[in-house]
Amino acid sequence: MTRLLVVVPSDTDPPARLGEWLTAAGLELDERHLDAGDPVPADLSGHDGLLVLGGPQSSLDDTATELAPVRDLLARAAADDVPTLAICLGAQLLAQATGGATRVRPDGPEVGATLVARRDAAETDPVFTGLPLSPDVIAWHHDEVERLPSGAVVLAANPVCDIQAYRVGSAVYGLQFHIETTPEIAASWAEHDPVGVASTGLDVEVVSALAAAAHPDLAEVWAPFAGRFAELVRSRAAVR
Repeated sequence: MTRLLVVVPSDTDPPARLGEWLTAAGLELDERHLDAGDPVPADLSGHDGLLVLGGPQSSLDDTATELAPVRDLLARAAADDVPTLAICLGAQLLAQATGGATRVRPDGPEVGATLVARRDAAETDPVFTGLPLSPDVIAWHHDEVERLPSGAVVLAANPVCDIQAYRVGSAVYGLQFHIETTPEIAASWAEHDPVGVASTGLDVEVVSALAAAAHPDLAEVWAPFAGRFAELVRSRAAVR
């Protein structure tokens, strides 16, 4: 079985639908939940790929010591070009781990259902190929990637965030946005993030309803994306 290590920095952001899509695509998920004190391995010698999810922690918070081994693992994954998908907080940690930088968003949080625009480089990327020009996503971040590491390629952007998706090397991906959520997860985030919701000019109910309405389109676009990432992981497993 092809094994994917799944690092869950916070149980507020579980693998959810993305985990289901990856499992359906033939991957065995080895989940490590930081909230439960699960250990993060020092390398990926026992796994064929890596998924790092999001959480309410800030990538800029030096007191969030549980994130240090996640950065170290992402640095190792990037150095070895192991197929990796890092989402939101994960994408910020990936940037930091590989020579980039993050910052608090100067214009305030980006929260709720939105669109991102595929960049030209995505057309020939093995995982991003086939995406529509402007796919639906769920945004939920107060920080962002300010600077990418040398050689990284931007794959998606939108008017409020220049780096929505990027690739390091040939197989390591960072997504600033979320594709794994359910309507219930997004509604819980809205309920517990008054600052983020206030930045939208909408109330909790509307933000939650708009996110819920976007989820069928999310599945249509991002389930095949998950399948292509799974194929990348399986390809690595085949040559190990």
